Amino acid sequence: MPYVDRQNRICGFLDIEENENSGKFLRRYFILDTAEGSLVWYMDNPQNLPKGAPIVGSLKLTYISKVSDATKLRPKAEFCFVINAGMRKFYLQANDQQDLVEWVGVLNNATKITVPKSGDHVPQNAESPLEVLGAMKQVSYKTEIIGGVPIITTTQEKGEGQNGAERGGLRKQHGQVPYYLSRTAQDQSVIKAGYCVKQGAVMKNWKRRYFVLDDNAISYFKSDLERDPLRVIPLKEVTKVQECKQSDLMMRDNLFELVTTSRTFYIQSDSPEEMHGWIKAISGAIVAQRGPGRSAASRVKCDTETLTFQK
Repeated sequence: MPYVDRQNRICGFLDIEENENSGKFLRRYFILDTAEGSLVWYMDNPQNLPKGAPIVGSLKLTYISKVSDATKLRPKAEFCFVINAGMRKFYLQANDQQDLVEWVGVLNNATKITVPKSGDHVPQNAESPLEVLGAMKQVSYKTEIIGGVPIITTTQEKGEGQNGAERGGLRKQHGQVPYYLSRTAQDQSVIKAGYCVKQGAVMKNWKRRYFVLDDNAISYFKSDLERDPLRVIPLKEVTKVQECKQSDLMMRDNLFELVTTSRTFYIQSDSPEEMHGWIKAISGAIVAQRGPGRSAASRVKCDTETLTFQK
């Protein structure tokens, strides 16, 4: 899902067909900066790249004439939309239907915004990126296949389409659980899996890793193609999982911390929805493992952002 970062820019991951009509889509990190009047994309979140890392591509908002759903134009590209910019068309793939709707909305809205010069009066009806994104998230969508035709409709069901972790049926997964994991991992039920960025213990550098949460542990791999995990963190060793309160000091968006008896792991998700999804999934797995009837031996303190376990 697109989100507003600390610099008031709309950001998020999308797949883009960088070579027109090639049919090959590549994962990129997009930043929509209305103040600069541009849409730029990087190999990864710039927070995870070396300082001064170059952009992969850019597009001035003044060149954009229209952004629209391209599902019919590219039937083989799921959740596809197109940016019309002069003589060039940029085809992109969103993560799911709601992601597509939100990106189309914010991009079309951005092309209508006139950035005021210094000292100019800002119109009262001007909408900030946060207001636009917030207004769009009040409406969720669902896709149904009826007679072989995809039908998109809105839904007002509580919670539907608002949390990335709860839309598993609609979200296009980038990197599924390795199918040739060790037999031990295969026998365990996978609760949640996906890429996040974690801080190293010694060098304090940030690297993208593939995380897998099951009934007993959270493991991370070098990639989704690796068989053996780099580390396995038993859930019984986790004492707290919460949104990181030092994210401003670390200059990281969507950061949460996994506190264990021996170390605190700092993990960055690709969006606020993913961050809250991981916190909720890990918290739920711990509660399920330890059970609600152990209040004499342990106490569970839970709120919307924090789950603390005390022995």
